[in-house]
Amino acid sequence: MLTHSTRRWLAGLGVAGALIAAVAAPATPASAEEAEVSLGVYFGDTTIAAGSPGKIDSPILFASSTVVVHDLTVRYDFTDLAGKATVTSESDSSYCSTPEPNVLVCTDPFEVELYEGGFGGLYSVVIAPTADAKDGDEGTVKVSLSATGYAAVTHEARVRIGEGVDLAAGPETERSGKPGSAFTMPLRVGNPGETVAKGAVAVFYNDYGIQPAKQYTNCTYEGTFLRACHFDRPLEPRTSYVATLAYRIAKDAFAPGFDYGEILWMTPAEFEDYEAYVKSRGATTGKPGTGGKLLLDEAGPTIAARSFQADTQPDNNWSSLAVTVTGKNSTDLAAVGDEVSGAKGDEVVATVGFRNNGPATLDYGRSGSSVTYMQVGIPDGTSAVKVPDNCSPVRGENEWGEPGEPGARLYRCYASWFIKAGDEETMEFGLRIDKVVANATGDVKVNVACQCDGGFYADLKPANDIAKLVVNPSGGQGGDGGDGGELPITGADTALIAGVGGVLLAAGAAGFVLARRRRTHFTA
Repeated sequence: MLTHSTRRWLAGLGVAGALIAAVAAPATPASAEEAEVSLGVYFGDTTIAAGSPGKIDSPILFASSTVVVHDLTVRYDFTDLAGKATVTSESDSSYCSTPEPNVLVCTDPFEVELYEGGFGGLYSVVIAPTADAKDGDEGTVKVSLSATGYAAVTHEARVRIGEGVDLAAGPETERSGKPGSAFTMPLRVGNPGETVAKGAVAVFYNDYGIQPAKQYTNCTYEGTFLRACHFDRPLEPRTSYVATLAYRIAKDAFAPGFDYGEILWMTPAEFEDYEAYVKSRGATTGKPGTGGKLLLDEAGPTIAARSFQADTQPDNNWSSLAVTVTGKNSTDLAAVGDEVSGAKGDEVVATVGFRNNGPATLDYGRSGSSVTYMQVGIPDGTSAVKVPDNCSPVRGENEWGEPGEPGARLYRCYASWFIKAGDEETMEFGLRIDKVVANATGDVKVNVACQCDGGFYADLKPANDIAKLVVNPSGGQGGDGGDGGELPITGADTALIAGVGGVLLAAGAAGFVLARRRRTHFTA
């Protein structure tokens, strides 16, 4: 039986697939009504060790736009792996069957909502080597997705069988300091097994506040994030190795606070699989640094193994960095309103949101929670006809309508899980002018209390938490609600952090799942 810790590793790259939008060949719709919606599926390449119990993975399921489907079916055809590897249901689900040799079919009898961002976790399978599998064997598994009214779409993934090795990470490291302060961290890895490991790759998932103070040519970076470090030296059996990483706490880190990082060690082959997944999603593992080379030095006897054998219970591949950020460094979130005008019957677009005036950046990516909760009141004489998918009608205390539902007078909205100091996040409401009312005004409020995860309640300037949404102003009404003027629309930095930062490690980045219905715009 696979233990819980083993499942965490075996899920591997498949879990990461739930965290980013996927792209694949569109389905052919079965009717004109469905012509505008297509389904898609992605399944990652996998390398497994001969003689091991294999790895757990699941497909990423998505659609070109949000749609509810019936009889969602995933079909695994691993005929090309016959005699080399098997694909079986991870949960022994009664929804899965084997209608023919080397084929596994799983069907969900309930309605399933698919959306652009995609998700993983359904129809998880165990890809395991056969008793006759040997190092160097290779084949493909064809994963198809279909639903009632939609033809199947297929993605083909490579499966390789390799030699089993064991990479053991070092213990958790704890550090503390004020925003802007520097510190170092020992990056440790050991080989407690009996087989030489032919190189290793450390993959990092750090919170925004943990930033590299030095770059290395054998490590890759994306903005202020360290992504991965590649080491080509052989790791001898029963030997441990260490390198020293130079970090700093971001000057705009929130304080007092806590930032966390995780490190996952992979074999070079496993990293190839992972990098192929990242690239297929239009993301990147970063660019090499411009400094010297980061070296692994032999550190003596091996780190004690925390698993039974290579690639079966490799909990020892994970390590972490815990940083306590001391001092005081909060921020000011200011509501952003708007002014729009039109004649009776016109539909106008109002852009509202909030701006982070600094000095601190807010990063809730570890939990995927909203950095703040907003409330938008619709001005008299108008009707909300187009509503962002991250906003729901407020019907009463703790009673909300459906996301994106038009026609309400008051909406509660959630935001992204990251807002950098100096950036602005906005969303668009489509308003129909039913009656021309001069200076018809609604309120845009940020930092609204919510009995839910996330939110921000340590604002430095609560006075600008409310801005005005004015329809047909007679003059003199300000639509900003905060300090300063217009900010240029770029969005590159924030989008990059959200798009690439969360995907680079399977651990913890739930924000992509939570953000599946958000249609917001970022301004830097």
